[in-house]
Amino acid sequence: MPGLSVDTPLDGPGTPGPAGLGEPTVRVRAGWTAALSLSTLAVFMAFMTPIQILLPLQLEHIDPAHKSTALAWVTGAGALVAVFANPLAGALSDRTVSRWGRRRPWIVGGALAGAAGLALTAAQHSVPGVALGWCVAQAGLNGMLAGVTTPVADTVPVGQRAEVSGWTGIMQSFGLVLGALLTTLLFTGIWSGYGTLALLTVVFALPFALRFPEPVLPRALRPALDLRRILAGLWISPGAHPDFAWAWLTRFLINLGNALGTLYLLFYLTDSVHYGDPGTGVLVLTVIYTLFAAATAVPVGRISDRRGRRKPFVALSCGVMAVAAVLLAFVHSWTAAMLAAAVLGAGFGIYLAVDQALVTQVLPAALDRAKDLGVINVANSGPQVLAPALAAPIVAFLGGYTALYLATAVVTVLGGVLVRNVRSVD
Repeated sequence: MPGLSVDTPLDGPGTPGPAGLGEPTVRVRAGWTAALSLSTLAVFMAFMTPIQILLPLQLEHIDPAHKSTALAWVTGAGALVAVFANPLAGALSDRTVSRWGRRRPWIVGGALAGAAGLALTAAQHSVPGVALGWCVAQAGLNGMLAGVTTPVADTVPVGQRAEVSGWTGIMQSFGLVLGALLTTLLFTGIWSGYGTLALLTVVFALPFALRFPEPVLPRALRPALDLRRILAGLWISPGAHPDFAWAWLTRFLINLGNALGTLYLLFYLTDSVHYGDPGTGVLVLTVIYTLFAAATAVPVGRISDRRGRRKPFVALSCGVMAVAAVLLAFVHSWTAAMLAAAVLGAGFGIYLAVDQALVTQVLPAALDRAKDLGVINVANSGPQVLAPALAAPIVAFLGGYTALYLATAVVTVLGGVLVRNVRSVD
């Protein structure tokens, strides 16, 4: 990836100590970051494209009279699976002693399982069937996510972490752009859309897994393979680790705001903006969003790395995203929607880079990085469970889309305020 600054080149892991359990000290090269970003692109393309495009279209065809409720049930069920699957896969990744390392088996295995779930979803013709298929896909993709999230903490030194997180972070929105382009312009059928996503998820996962080896965890260092201990370890005491708890809550609130604002975007363009082709409208807004996210993520990540500060940038990102939500709340026009997409993208780009770097600095133990990041990732998936339960009654009974986007702004600002409670990171 052009523009990555490097002091000491490294084409593979730069982690000292046994099995890479020490604090990374050697900067990673652009090729490593590009390959990890491609795997990240794969998992978020498979996550986000169905939520934003394929599932709404599929459910509208199955049950047009109750499309909003059906979408809420399906996405909520999938997110509930993700709440448990991600930290559990992370805990098992921490205990993996294969000769391929701890993370790569989960990247490839999760990609294959997620692809199978997408194919299963495509074959369904009822709301319960779609929910089942999507839950299978979520389980596999969250196993993959556990694998692609942790290498930044395993391998990237703190002074480079926000920059690398900026590259991997913008893959979240770029994944939706690529998925939307494929499923709205090239592969417009439900089956062809899901099938294309399934294939690319596996293909894009392979370069990082095949090219960059990682240290093997010695069996003597493996945490116990005891299910009760694993499940008990998913609880991280806020009293013992307050910074981790505040970082988790901050991320939960910001992602809840994001989930509230994006869940009904297709229906917002249809019912409130009255845009003639809402599917294409979502694509246009996503492209605008992604371009502005890309414009801020890496540059702000570099500034954050140089200054060694994270919290002011997280707070700034929340304020910027709240402005976009207020604009959507009060101005229901296509022009306002495009402007809001640009502002929201700029804010979210800052957030993606800096917050991920902040989180890696408050993890309780090196031996449990994937599990702890899995717990953090519950703050990404948990809002997907809660958002449908909140958004549906807000839209139906409490003020429609104006109230929905005002709620988005309030929740997002609250997340930016609470990040101040993280004490060990500036």
